Amino acid sequence: MTQRTAEALASLKGLGTPNDLAVLAGAGSPRLLRLKVNSHIHLPPNFSAFQTVAQAIELSAAQGVRVLGVSNYYDYDVYGDFVEGARKAGIFPLFGLEIICLIDELVKQGVKINDPGNPGKMYICGKGITRLEPFSPEATRLLGIIRQNDSTRMREVILKLAEVLAQRGLPIRLTEADVIDMVARRHGCPRSRIYLQERHVCQAFQEAIFASVPVSERLEKLARAFGLAAAPKFGPEDAVRIQNEIRAQLMKAGKPAYVPETFVNFEQAWRLILELGGIPAYPTLADGTSPICPFEQPVEDLIATLKARGFQCAEFIPIRNTPEVLTSYVRAMREAGLVITAGTEHNTLDLLPIEPACVKALPVPEEVKDIFWEGACVVAAHQFLTLHGECGFVDAQGNPNPKYPNAEARIAAFKSLGQGIIGRYLNPE
Repeated sequence: MTQRTAEALASLKGLGTPNDLAVLAGAGSPRLLRLKVNSHIHLPPNFSAFQTVAQAIELSAAQGVRVLGVSNYYDYDVYGDFVEGARKAGIFPLFGLEIICLIDELVKQGVKINDPGNPGKMYICGKGITRLEPFSPEATRLLGIIRQNDSTRMREVILKLAEVLAQRGLPIRLTEADVIDMVARRHGCPRSRIYLQERHVCQAFQEAIFASVPVSERLEKLARAFGLAAAPKFGPEDAVRIQNEIRAQLMKAGKPAYVPETFVNFEQAWRLILELGGIPAYPTLADGTSPICPFEQPVEDLIATLKARGFQCAEFIPIRNTPEVLTSYVRAMREAGLVITAGTEHNTLDLLPIEPACVKALPVPEEVKDIFWEGACVVAAHQFLTLHGECGFVDAQGNPNPKYPNAEARIAAFKSLGQGIIGRYLNPE
């Protein structure tokens, strides 16, 4: 963890004490109006639409997003850069993470959770993480397992993909070091921060193909490489589409460059989020796939399952959803006492608007925006309290803060405190 990240956390802690902010947020205090918020983006060197952290912050500021959350995979050194830039731009920072785990019993049952292609595979987010300096021994151990698994697999994927392409007429001999160098050059970041993802590999191979194969020959060679009978139905210079096709045609399960994934289990993922001081949150896909994954329907069953597993929070990426389905899920889950957040991910090269919108750029309904704002305030309050060594929205075991008699009282108190914290940050006295 960098010194800059430690300083960034200290600056947020220094906004005040829990007592004086509780007074600031108490009855009769002015209420901060709802702000534009995005609680989940990925920053480079995670695969991201943004070239740099500065670009993400500049676009957020230009588009009026005043609360911004980052949820990277497996390395958090970039969070120091993020907070420093956010503070200068007048944007309140939320810290998060994303983990992939495997639930063996659901694999055996063939149940698809929030990944439509892989039974038993679950994405989990952590919201409001703050225990980053230093990591606890258990967090260090769990992150080591995840990083080692991912790094080993990516190394094998790169070797296998190079071998398959060479056999099919595209001798692109990239190594793991080559791909890491590409990411470092693109984002201007240290190599030590980089943990490769499949999309990084696809981009590196696409760029190498473009550099070595003339435009006039590209589609024919790609068709052969992909095992297609006819030329692909996209342009020879469509970099993003070609990256996606490399992944879909060569690297997915059942394809020639596929390497099986190794994941931590649910309990390990849950423990890591808590070790880092966060709130476990379930990323809900809903009608982001058709049909909706069995784990997620009907919404009443999803709520019961999430509560049985201990979740107090859920998240949406509305660009996947119609306004109608988003509203029905968010309303039901919020009425059941779950806190709800939302974001855009920005984990492809598509540079979407920063404020979340629904499918086909339809606006998020106002009722739902209110709930997403509430969720961001709860996360802000949670990370502030945990920075002060106090119990946040959940405790170190993931249980609801015992100070409050029920979910509604707890959510209301944390929303109020979060509004006070964000207000003081944006409008210091």
